[in-house]
Amino acid sequence: MTITAAQVKELRDRTGLGMMECKKALVEADGDIEKAIEELRKSGQAKAAKKAGRIAAEGVVAVKVADDAKFGMLIEVNSETDFVARDDNFLDFVNTVTKRAFDAKQTDIDALMDGELETTRLALMQKIGENISVRRTATLEGDVVGSYVHGNQRIAVLVSLEGGNAELAKDIAMHIAAMSPQVVNKEEMQADLVEKEREIFRAQALDSGKPPEIVEKMIVGRVNKFLAENSLVEQPFVKNLDITIGKLASDADATIKRFIRFEVGEGIEKKEVDFAAEVRAQAGM
Repeated sequence: MTITAAQVKELRDRTGLGMMECKKALVEADGDIEKAIEELRKSGQAKAAKKAGRIAAEGVVAVKVADDAKFGMLIEVNSETDFVARDDNFLDFVNTVTKRAFDAKQTDIDALMDGELETTRLALMQKIGENISVRRTATLEGDVVGSYVHGNQRIAVLVSLEGGNAELAKDIAMHIAAMSPQVVNKEEMQADLVEKEREIFRAQALDSGKPPEIVEKMIVGRVNKFLAENSLVEQPFVKNLDITIGKLASDADATIKRFIRFEVGEGIEKKEVDFAAEVRAQAGM
């Protein structure tokens, strides 16, 4: 029988399992969602799926670059706690996922996890008792692709250069990890973001009570400072504050084309837990 997208979505929403696992379960259950859930429970998958609803905002980021330094892959895999993020079983899983994604140059998570990897993920969740999720991947290509992973594996960077060499690319990637620029050049900054900052600076400047012409100069100065602080090529190099990243690259006859920076958990809304309130509630206080 034909399994509809709506059926797959409903089963995903109710179990937290991946798309392909839900479709397979529905096929085996002849489209009966309740029967599919029952069979998933019997196999233990639904037990693991219950954990999938829990927020996984810890974990690690990993990076892999081709031997010819022309292609690189970034990946983030999340767990619920930092303790599990240091577990060898979890890290082995991360390495397996990273290699599979790299070999296939795959950035579609559903496609990447289809089949064996999803089965492995569910088994790991059952074993360690936490939600594990492969959150995102990204690729970068160029004349020279360099990478940097911070020691705690919470920040990873890929950068592509036109010209230069692997050592320069690694230095620039390390700088990006430390200073977190938003764009390569200030011209790339989103106009709405610049305008938002301009309005904030305008409100601050008006409170100063200075004349309008002075206020406008203050606004221009602060916007320029904001752009310089958040544009990679204008930032002072962390290993030598006397030169900018732009000068570092140009001295090596290189141009920075693009970068990608992953930090574990960024953008994930973490649940704030008041343990004292939780204890009081359980005690009926």
